Amino acid sequence: MGAKQKLKIHKENEKADEKNKSLPTGEPDREDHVEQEAHPADLEAELESARKGAQEEHDRFLRVSADFENYKKRSAREMEDFRKFANESLVKTLLPVVDNLERALDSVIDNKPADDPIAAGVQMTLTEILKIFEKFHVKSIESLEKPFDPCFHQAVMQEENDSHPDKTVLKELQKGYLMHDKLIRPSMVVVSKKQETPENRKENEPL
Repeated sequence: MGAKQKLKIHKENEKADEKNKSLPTGEPDREDHVEQEAHPADLEAELESARKGAQEEHDRFLRVSADFENYKKRSAREMEDFRKFANESLVKTLLPVVDNLERALDSVIDNKPADDPIAAGVQMTLTEILKIFEKFHVKSIESLEKPFDPCFHQAVMQEENDSHPDKTVLKELQKGYLMHDKLIRPSMVVVSKKQETPENRKENEPL
């Protein structure tokens, strides 16, 4: 074999060695494979964390929405109550005026003719005030001959009476009033009680 041919073979071998060196070894391939195997697990953990975070945010949103709805309903109720009872203090101030007008009217009717101009003037004034009461949904409580109700009546005395059941309103000393079914003044009343008899006393005596 000639020298030229040997030189050519040597150069080809050197090129082959350089080419083999440039090729990646099998070890990095295994590391990449391990990284690829670990990567889906990390993604799953991140996905689960994102799901929990989204659920927490959704629950927080629902709570805030529920609180806001309750706030709107409460505000609407408070506003409605304010509109209904905004004139309550004014009405309470007018109640004694109505009492006095009714007493004056009773006195005039008892002592003067029905066509008396004073009685007519008092009646007209009382009627106008009662129209205002009606506009604000204020009405008097019907108490006479009704069973005594502590929610609407204030008993100032008792009177023995056998013609009515026990604890019946016999007299109304001062009218009570409601405003939108809310009590703004109880009726001052006289309540019946059974007359004491020897039989009643005997029943009430301790054994």
